[in-house]
This record gives sequence, structure tokens and C-alpha cells, in this order.
Amino acid sequence: MELRVDRERCIGAGMCALIAPEVFDQDDSDGRVRLLDPAPPAPQHSTAREAAHSCPAAAISLLDR
Repeated sequence: MELRVDRERCIGAGMCALIAPEVFDQDDSDGRVRLLDPAPPAPQHSTAREAAHSCPAAAISLLDR
């Protein structure tokens, strides 16, 4: 799995960081998404996928590899 984020599209809702805090965080300065792990290990795939699908701005892209 590979993740990508579009910080320009992000509205800072924080759903990603709440659902998968080991993969996503929010920037302290503007509240936008910060990707902590663009290729999370298998045990984190389900929460990363849920976070991507829960993003209200569709700022997270998910590529299954």
C-alpha cells in the first residue's frame, strides 16, 4: 500500500489523524494533513484505508501495491 496526500485540497478536518494516528498527523501551523508513513506496514492498512475513505475533502490517495 502506498499513500499520497494533497495538502492543498486538505481542509484540516482531522479525521485521518483520529482514525490512523500512526500514519497521519495534522500540521501545528495550519491544521492540514501530514503524512507520517507513505507506505504503512500491513497491520495498519485497514485503518489507513478507512482514514482515506473518511476524508471529507478526498485529499488522501490510496494505491494498493
